[in-house]
Amino acid sequence: MSNLKDMYRTINADSFPADLKIVLGESELVYKKRQWTIGEETRGLRYGENPDQPAALYELVGGELELDGIRYRGPGKGLVSALSEEHMLQAGKHPGKTNFTDVDNGANILQYLSAKPAALIIKHNNPCGAAWASQTEGGVGEALRKAYESDRIASFGGAVVVNSPFTLDAAELVNSSYFEVVAAPEFEEGVLDILSRRKNLRILRIPGLARLNELAEHSWLDIKSLMDGGIILQKSFLSRIRSEADFLPAKAEKDGSVIIARAPTPQEADDLVFAWSVEAGVTSNSIIFARNGATIAIGTGEQDRVGCVELTIHKAYTKFADSLAFKEFGKSIYELKRAALTDQALRERYEEITAAARAARGGLPGSAMVSDGFFPFRDGVDTAIAEGVAAIAQPGGSLRDFEVIEAVNEASPQVSMVFTGQRSFKH
Repeated sequence: MSNLKDMYRTINADSFPADLKIVLGESELVYKKRQWTIGEETRGLRYGENPDQPAALYELVGGELELDGIRYRGPGKGLVSALSEEHMLQAGKHPGKTNFTDVDNGANILQYLSAKPAALIIKHNNPCGAAWASQTEGGVGEALRKAYESDRIASFGGAVVVNSPFTLDAAELVNSSYFEVVAAPEFEEGVLDILSRRKNLRILRIPGLARLNELAEHSWLDIKSLMDGGIILQKSFLSRIRSEADFLPAKAEKDGSVIIARAPTPQEADDLVFAWSVEAGVTSNSIIFARNGATIAIGTGEQDRVGCVELTIHKAYTKFADSLAFKEFGKSIYELKRAALTDQALRERYEEITAAARAARGGLPGSAMVSDGFFPFRDGVDTAIAEGVAAIAQPGGSLRDFEVIEAVNEASPQVSMVFTGQRSFKH
């Protein structure tokens, strides 16, 4: 067993070159491999996605790329790829690929959430929970609390990424659980004393996290490698939804009849903008439920749309029950279920808690839902409406948009719907 554990601590030697160049027509992009001296050992990434995969991180250090009038992000804009030893306030072991890609996806989402202090907990390159809160509402500490409580179970071992200086209350929350990474633009006085109690916690200061709005208008060159050695280049996704005004009315025509959905209220619109921003970092097919600036449940990677809605509803019920169990017993809902096998009183309480979650419909009544792709049928919308969802944002463009809008208009109370005018798939 000790040998199995050792493989996660071993730093792989890599034979990747120190420099990398990509030539695209007349343009040349120059990259430099990153290494760090930690504990008197100078190495790059500990390993890739798995311990038996050598990996290397490269920073863009030279060249400019402009195609069809689109200027891509150039050198000098580095965040994760530009980290040096001075930014690794506590390094733990040499970082691995997954640590950095989780933080990177956090930055990818936060670039659209610059209007308020925001917090994300990322794991397996998907957000477990996300929230934002104005300073009067409690700022980044309150945002992190809401993000954590939206999915306490999945957050275990995740990466915390925020866009505002890390506060004492945020540090106390991190110290009460287990996280792999904390990344923030800065840390308030006394915060590092608290965080450093966790010796294996990686603490990263990334000043650019406070200025992500400066990057949000420019795409980067997105490179996908194929298993046959080929590559696909694409312009990175940029969200067109930055405020309520960017939504399009949900409207469709069929047999000469025009149908339009109810417009969202200001609070519904705020939650839809928030949830669509989070959607930029979620693996497709995906569904997000949110309310009052925090996610309720996030469903990722499903093959069918209605199935993803059902999965996300199931997660909302489970997380709601878990919050009740943890508040009362300090146990997860799964730990309580196991304990209930041999304790009659706990069995009765477990049944009451799960019944309460069902009665509350997982906290979904009044929530907003976003879908990264259009609804090919109305079944996904009907399923969400049955749980009390009040507002929906989706790309639009389905052959059955008319039927989908009929679904929200037939609901009582009537559910609002808007189109985003773009799809947000992430493969």
